[in-house]
Amino acid sequence: MTPDELSVVRQRLEAFAAEVFTPVVRSDQRAKGEMYLRGLLLDGRRKSMQPMADRLGVDHQGLQQFVTTSTWDTTAVRMRLARRAVDVVAPVAWVVDDTGFPKDGKGSPGVARQYSGTLGKVANCQIGVSVHAVTDTASCPLDWRLFLPTSWDDQAADEADRPDVLARRARCGIPDDEHYRPKWSMVVEMLDELAEHGLRPPLLAADAGYGDNSQFRSALDERGIGYIMQVKGDALAHKPDVQPVTRVWSGRGRPPTRTDPRYPKTAVSLVEHIRAAGRANVETITWREGSKGTMSSQFIFLRVRPAGHRVARDPDGTLPERWLIAQWPDDQPDPVKYWLSSLPATTSHTDLIRYGKIRWRIEHDYRELKTGLGLDHFEGRSFIGWHRHVTLATAAHLFITELRLDPKAAAPA
Repeated sequence: MTPDELSVVRQRLEAFAAEVFTPVVRSDQRAKGEMYLRGLLLDGRRKSMQPMADRLGVDHQGLQQFVTTSTWDTTAVRMRLARRAVDVVAPVAWVVDDTGFPKDGKGSPGVARQYSGTLGKVANCQIGVSVHAVTDTASCPLDWRLFLPTSWDDQAADEADRPDVLARRARCGIPDDEHYRPKWSMVVEMLDELAEHGLRPPLLAADAGYGDNSQFRSALDERGIGYIMQVKGDALAHKPDVQPVTRVWSGRGRPPTRTDPRYPKTAVSLVEHIRAAGRANVETITWREGSKGTMSSQFIFLRVRPAGHRVARDPDGTLPERWLIAQWPDDQPDPVKYWLSSLPATTSHTDLIRYGKIRWRIEHDYRELKTGLGLDHFEGRSFIGWHRHVTLATAAHLFITELRLDPKAAAPA
């Protein structure tokens, strides 16, 4: 926003900040929070401390102290933002993903040479894992975690490397109980934390980085969270009518240690299931209007039982039955995408595709958060500072989202 545009909504921003920073006890810290939001919202190439302070006409040390060393409860503010975002967006789904933050040095918490889907390569970066509330027309982040690679985990380090790891952790103020966890595990933590505050997803969508993990899908099943997630075509599944059979001991050798029924070796890849169905079962589905016209393609819908020793079974000992969906455009020799979904068997095919495709919205979030609101401009090297900065960037994003959704909004957003 330009200074003139921001002045038009200044009172509205102050009211917004007063509400979301209610958990912050000290009035001077609440004032700093509102000031930081103005710094993120104002036009400018960089949204790090010094450039924002210059545009605001204040000493940058006050902003730096507010983010890196002051005592305010980031989690309480973030949960307040999450509740407000859910009310504003009225999501049809939550989406989980992660994004890369390129870095030049080695001092920022969690930085390492690691793969980033955002960058499309292995690079020196931090990875932020996030949960978003989405519809086809609006979205907003609800929670964040900073991923710590094993190179930042003193418990995983070799004895010789441990002093160096501990020193780096101390410099960044990484809490003693923060260690490496898989990204899917961090998502489960966020879902549980949000649930503690009365927030549960209507359903969860994710890419294959999460969907391919059967432990993650089982964790969602345990929590009663329906999902639709992309997977790779080489994942294995049985046909829906295949049932487990009782283990029979031949009488020779040692008796089997397991007595539970097992499935016959009939599982084949998702690719093979779709090819067996054939193009005769393709349906054309239209799911939304895009910027270049109607979004439409061809799909096949099957019911399968995903296989694997880590797939949690239903109480009766059977593997759960799931939707297998494949996008197979008319002009392609093979399917181009696959999804597994735990949504009810009665779910319409159009709804399945609408939910499966809804992940596009968070690309909009990441783009706006980074290019417009400085999500990846934080130059501090503290663990709490990173979490506070992304929380404040999320607050700025939610404010803009509210302006967009309000037809009476007085300033462009």
